[in-house]
Amino acid sequence: MPELPEVETVRRGLAPVVEGHLITRVRVRRADLRRPLPEDFAERIEGRRVLSCGRRGKYLLIHLDDGQVLMIHLGMSGRIMIFRDHPPPLDPHDHVIFETGGGTTIRFNDKRRFGLMALARAESLESHPLLAGLGPEPLGNAFDGPVLAERLKHRRAPLKSALMDQSVVAGLGNIYVCESLYRAGLSPRRKARTVGPVRARRLAAAIRQVLGEAIEAGGSTLRDHRLPSGELGYFQHAFAVYGRDGEPCPHCACGGTIRRIVQSGRSTFYCPMRQR
Repeated sequence: MPELPEVETVRRGLAPVVEGHLITRVRVRRADLRRPLPEDFAERIEGRRVLSCGRRGKYLLIHLDDGQVLMIHLGMSGRIMIFRDHPPPLDPHDHVIFETGGGTTIRFNDKRRFGLMALARAESLESHPLLAGLGPEPLGNAFDGPVLAERLKHRRAPLKSALMDQSVVAGLGNIYVCESLYRAGLSPRRKARTVGPVRARRLAAAIRQVLGEAIEAGGSTLRDHRLPSGELGYFQHAFAVYGRDGEPCPHCACGGTIRRIVQSGRSTFYCPMRQR
């Protein structure tokens, strides 16, 4: 599933071609995504001008001039594709197509149909059921070591599982939790409540660093992720532990080997010598 860096790279690609432009046409080729599209979806969006293109956790937030917000979640395999000139023939999995007054065509393609689109009012956006339970943005000013320590102190779950909980921190997923824990030198098996102020400060800094580097690299392309331009992300080439079980730890001083374990049904990669 696309995580925060992948969604942020999509937002950055989308913003210049939609902000300030009218949405002149919306074509719905398939309305049964993870949840059905809202009633009169196309009619409610056509003719509206895009004010801004934002993000909350793993959700894209397209603010329209009538106070509506188009919320988009990419799910497991969803992609946003942008065509400025002559778009290619439609793909069977191109489910929703937007056309703008600037001559841009935007397609939402989703093979597995686990993505979703919803409409909300801007004034009540933070209380919307899809967003209300999200934790702080890890790249925002409200996230730091003390905040993270407070959100973990009553958690009995392993640290990896706690960080995957979107109510603890918004936008993190399997890849970037593994990489952040490695940089912070913390074991994914450690009980979340044992992460005190010093460790939390180190972990918060590692999370921000990993996410920032991943965004600049265009995210990680393992299966479906592409930038809206069609280019691949390349942060996967900088992975220290994810997908590298059996390989030597890149931190040469520890002499460890990357291991894979399963936590909450997901693969976890870590170095037991470096991460405690």
